[in-house]
Amino acid sequence: MQWENQTTVTEFILIGFSNFPELQVGLFVVLLLVYLVTLAGNTMIMMVIQVDWSLHTPMYFFLGALSSSEICYTFTIIPKMLLDLVGGNRTISFLGCAVQMYFSFLFGFTHSFLLTVMGYDRYVAICNPLRYNVFMNTRICVQMVAASWAGGCLIGLVVTVTVFHLPFCGPNKISHFFCHMPPLIELTCTDSNTLGTLVGTFCMAGLLGCFLFILLSYAFILSTILCIPSAVGQHKAFSTCASHLTVVIVHYGCASIIYLKHKSPRSSDAGTLIDLTYTVITPFLSPIIFSLRNKELKNAFRKSIGRSMFSQGVCVLQMEQGG
Repeated sequence: MQWENQTTVTEFILIGFSNFPELQVGLFVVLLLVYLVTLAGNTMIMMVIQVDWSLHTPMYFFLGALSSSEICYTFTIIPKMLLDLVGGNRTISFLGCAVQMYFSFLFGFTHSFLLTVMGYDRYVAICNPLRYNVFMNTRICVQMVAASWAGGCLIGLVVTVTVFHLPFCGPNKISHFFCHMPPLIELTCTDSNTLGTLVGTFCMAGLLGCFLFILLSYAFILSTILCIPSAVGQHKAFSTCASHLTVVIVHYGCASIIYLKHKSPRSSDAGTLIDLTYTVITPFLSPIIFSLRNKELKNAFRKSIGRSMFSQGVCVLQMEQGG
């Protein structure tokens, strides 16, 4: 392996929350519950969208893709973090660390690109409703999702190859709960400040580009909504964007905390706890926001639960009659 020939480090030690021994049991319980709720919420959204024909529209197609990216993102980081909280072995192999970093960037940026695509979808739906079926047909929607995943793959590959192409001479202790880019760069035998700035600027440019595109979409959406004469019409139009806009604010709000934190003189221990906001809390809140603020999705949930209860009732009745 070329990477292994360039370094004397064969494995890394994830410091994680080892500096907070009094919090580890509580963190494990809380993070496990949050992870299970995140999995259940996103899985439920995907299943409901799949079985309810009324939700077979571009908006919910993108929402299903977003839920799948969140499941993959949390699976990349949280299970290993939970094992480290309860087990004494906090090591991760050199190749394993590279793989974890790659997939964390892949799914993280895919999530940002999908949010951008969803913003464009809302722009077309509100600003060009008569041509919505032309601009957002099945082929174009599939291409947009595929491009989002391809963009995530490309950024993940560029960042991972850039970082792990460098020599690691030791120490091998990562001041984080997963193979995060900034603390890893500090372990290289190069000018970490310059490299960290370059890689960080590249990542921030990608996130900022997505965010500015979303802002532009909502600028046009807002101008169109304000031209609607009735307050009822304005509320109806904005309600279709409320859940997406809320998730965007949470997503980029937490991301900005991460980047501002790395530029401030806070301790790495406090930074590790702060990074939980983006890594764990954002995927946890996303399905909750979409479920609570989207009327069509809530109605589909109720219908699915009703059908499930009805099917169970029929099965119980048939068993009783058969007995």
